[in-house]
Amino acid sequence: MAHAIVVNEVGGPDVLKWQEVEVGEPGTGEVKIRHHAVGLNYIDVYFRTGAYPAAAVPFTPGMEAAGEVLAVGADVDILKPGDRVAYAGAIGSYATERIAPADKMVKLPGAISYEQGAAMMLQGMTTRYLLRKTYNVTSDTTLLFHAAAGGVGLLACQWAAHLGATIIGTVGSEEKAQLAKENGCTHTILYREENFVERVKELTNGEGVDVVYDAIGKDTFPSSLDCLKPFGLWASFGASSGPIEDFNIGILAPKGSLYATRPTLFTYVNKREDLLETAQDLFDVVEQGHVKITINQTYDLKDAAQAHRDLEARKTTGSTILIP
Repeated sequence: MAHAIVVNEVGGPDVLKWQEVEVGEPGTGEVKIRHHAVGLNYIDVYFRTGAYPAAAVPFTPGMEAAGEVLAVGADVDILKPGDRVAYAGAIGSYATERIAPADKMVKLPGAISYEQGAAMMLQGMTTRYLLRKTYNVTSDTTLLFHAAAGGVGLLACQWAAHLGATIIGTVGSEEKAQLAKENGCTHTILYREENFVERVKELTNGEGVDVVYDAIGKDTFPSSLDCLKPFGLWASFGASSGPIEDFNIGILAPKGSLYATRPTLFTYVNKREDLLETAQDLFDVVEQGHVKITINQTYDLKDAAQAHRDLEARKTTGSTILIP
């Protein structure tokens, strides 16, 4: 019998319940997958709390995993039973087995393990669109990345360093500062002890940065805007400290004719050709050794509630996976 984490009502970590579930067989355009590893991401918290409403309740959370195809439904010609696959974006990954849309799957290269696959898809593809699409980072770029020792942060530090950028990262402790630097971050700012706007100005000789990547939200706004050069871009891609409310677009003018965007991975990989391009770019930098996937925490899938507690308490660094 398959098992899954089920949310019967939104709320705190304790609403994550380990239950037996009936999986069934794949329908048209679907595949049945046995998960070998499941990724943990902050978006899972948003769904658990109801900040992002699920299509229906009860539901199984989780946005990424890696595993093997057990069966394919009608009209599926891109995969076959036995294929190693990984995905990000199809909610319901906190399960031992599941049915999922075939067109959300990508084949996992042989050199990449199931554990790495589960740890890298959502955060890695997020890093890719942020650095290559939302703003095209080059060796001429100076950027500010909030939570540089987080899951996306550590990947972004490595990838941006590979691209030759100057990276300023905010972190919460000396240990996290060291971790960020080991992963390519040029300068770190201890946000609990230092004013990050003042430090950014010092580090850039008063100029500011080209782009700010901000998944913190409430606590870093509007200060993030004050770190930018004229015509700079603020990319708000998360809200771990709470949502930004009542955003007044008029403040962008006096702060330097700034640009602001709220991107999401699922727009960037909505078309299959974009998904395949994004995933391939990610696989390439990992296989070439430019970006290393470091799994710093592992939990049993049935212990997802504790994983959520640790994630929300900012006790985790880098990638975290859940093992069915």
